Amino acid sequence: MRPPLVALAAVGAVHLGAQLVDPGGLAVAVTQALLMPSLAWVLVSGAPSLRPRLVRLTRVALAFSWLGDTLPRFAGEDVRFLVMIGCFLLAQVTYTIAFFPHWRASIVRRRPILLLPYAAGLARVVSASHARAGSLLVPLIFYGLALGTMAVLATGLGWVAGIGGALFVLSDSLIALRTFADVGLPAHDFWVMLSYVAGQTLLVLAVIRVQGGDLLRRAR
Repeated sequence: MRPPLVALAAVGAVHLGAQLVDPGGLAVAVTQALLMPSLAWVLVSGAPSLRPRLVRLTRVALAFSWLGDTLPRFAGEDVRFLVMIGCFLLAQVTYTIAFFPHWRASIVRRRPILLLPYAAGLARVVSASHARAGSLLVPLIFYGLALGTMAVLATGLGWVAGIGGALFVLSDSLIALRTFADVGLPAHDFWVMLSYVAGQTLLVLAVIRVQGGDLLRRAR
């Protein structure tokens, strides 16, 4: 396999393993900070050119995601969640701008009824979270709309990006449910990060494919 894919797989495996063994440990913090740079390396290596708008904006979205992964650890407890939401909101907006020109190719555009699962899922999260969200309810709703828009527009890049966007929604929904509704899964952080890393990876692989690259074929 090519070095970028090896690096991403290694960092991801160590991070997810650490989430199971020691969720609050140093290994989790270090590897989480390395996830998005590793994925950016995959993008830079796999895309035939770094000049297209889609590739450039995806790199910016990954940078904002990296800030969302790292900055909250250095913020005070009272603003940590806001810092994370702010960084990832910028990532969602950037992805939305990147994906919008491909909207005409989306199956959701041809079959609007497919919007219902996205709307229902996000509505369920907001409904479960509103009682404890307090002053964060409006930012939570706004972020949910941005996240859902990104996921729907991602379908314009094909089914790989569509699944990636849906996994991103799942990851952030799990965070919201634990934070505001006290709903958690066994090994909750593991599932949050698994869906997050898988979602982001699928989005990047879809971008590479749309731009004419074929990293997986060349990695064999």
